[in-house]
Amino acid sequence: MWIFVMFDLPVTTKAQSRAATKFRQFLLDEGFEKSQFSVYARFCNGKEQFEAYMRRIERALPDRGDVHVLTFTDRQYENIVRFSGQRRRRPRKNPDQLALF
Repeated sequence: MWIFVMFDLPVTTKAQSRAATKFRQFLLDEGFEKSQFSVYARFCNGKEQFEAYMRRIERALPDRGDVHVLTFTDRQYENIVRFSGQRRRRPRKNPDQLALF
């Protein structure tokens, strides 16, 4: 399953700008990758891991602004159509599952 975090945070004051930067850095530290400006994505291994990320995201929310969290199944993620400029990009592949011995 994939988690997408999309946000629109105010940056009109220095304090707001710092809060937005801190939230973006939090997402990167949690293993999210920047997909687009203010859109970050991360693979997770199921509902329990998703709920753990949701609790951490909720604790890191800035005081102001809007944050949306979406989930996609592996199949839905693979079916996302991507364009770069005016060229269609290949679909991204899901990461392989890690096997622990």
